[in-house]
Order: sequence, then C-alpha cells, then structure tokens
Amino acid sequence: MSNYTKILIAIDLSEESLNVVRRGCAMAAEKEAELHLIHVIEPLSFAYGGDIPMDFSGIQEEISEQAREQLKQVGLEYGVGESNQHTVFGRPEVEIHQMAETLGADLIVVGSHGRYGLALLMGSTANGVLHGASCDVLAVRVGN
Repeated sequence: MSNYTKILIAIDLSEESLNVVRRGCAMAAEKEAELHLIHVIEPLSFAYGGDIPMDFSGIQEEISEQAREQLKQVGLEYGVGESNQHTVFGRPEVEIHQMAETLGADLIVVGSHGRYGLALLMGSTANGVLHGASCDVLAVRVGN
C-alpha cells in the first residue's frame, strides 16, 4: 500500500458523508498524512440552465455561507483546520480533481452509493472522480 502524505476528502455534507470523513481520517492517522476536506457547490444555473431569467446570486451566497459553516463544524469535529477546508463552486468531479492537483494530494476519498444499471451509466460523482483522477481514489460505500 502506498504511503499517502496528503488526503483530500470530498463530502456533500450529508449525514452519510460523515462515514467518508471517518474513513479518510482513519487513513490519515494510519499514514500520518495531511488531511483536507472539500465540498463542491454546484451553481444553481447548472441545475436550472441559463433559460430562467432570475438572479440566483443572493440564494447562491446563502447556500455557500451555510456550506462553509457546515464544513467548519465537520472540520472542528474531526480536527481539520480551517486552512484545510475548501468550499468551491462548479462541477464536483472537475473541482475535486483540480483541488487534488493543486494540493498535490495522493489520495482522494469520496462516498459512493454503489449504483448499478442505469444509475451507473448516467454517472455519479464518485465515478467521475475515479475516472479522471491522477492519484488513488478510495470510494467509501454510503447509503443503501
């Protein structure tokens, strides 16, 4: 097994994602690795497209502030300093890859629902992270 020195844990801030954090923290403790958390916020315009003539900036800022606060709480609970907590906007798989590259992470830990069939063909964040990563990826099964 590799000797990981920087581990990036990607979470969606759900209760399930705490299992992902615990697994990443265990890996970091075992390897004495530096730990980072990332939460990616998809811009509302991605979800609704550019066809709706609305200004989402106020709502987006509120979502961002809540996410930063939740990530801060997770960081406090698991001993990850604020400088190692990253809240970014964009497509999760793209931003997770970019952050891993920026940090020089040698392991990304991400949750996976273990989907199959049509859900797998349509893709998931874990699948996207796995197939584009330049480092190892640990997919932690969450949910059913």
